[in-house]
Amino acid sequence: MKKFFHEFKQFIMRGNVLNLAVGVIIGAAFQAIVNSLTNDIISPILGIFGGMNFDELSVTINGAVIAYGKFITAVINFLIMAFIIFLIVKLVGKIMSLGKKPKEEAPATKKCPYCFSEIDIKATRCPHCTSDICDTE
Repeated sequence: MKKFFHEFKQFIMRGNVLNLAVGVIIGAAFQAIVNSLTNDIISPILGIFGGMNFDELSVTINGAVIAYGKFITAVINFLIMAFIIFLIVKLVGKIMSLGKKPKEEAPATKKCPYCFSEIDIKATRCPHCTSDICDTE
């Protein structure tokens, strides 16, 4: 049993698991803000033009109430959350790339030491002066 708890502790202390837990907690808190934005600001503004709040839109068929307005509100919530997460990911990616140097590409050509013309990096003989090229590197 002690080994089990030790393995569980190692699993929990991994960076990815902790990051995921923090992300879920922050996401849940952020969802309340997005729901308030949609329910208290966006839906009433759109309701001004439609004459009613989206949450109130529904249709009754044989006694079953289909609240499609609440579905529209949920879609708006999703789009707002997805857009904000997209912006956060782009921002984090930009911040992470600020400290990194761009990768330098390996040169595709080199200069012939005899005639100084550009030749392929893999060449062992210069196509211009036919000199043997021995790599001293």
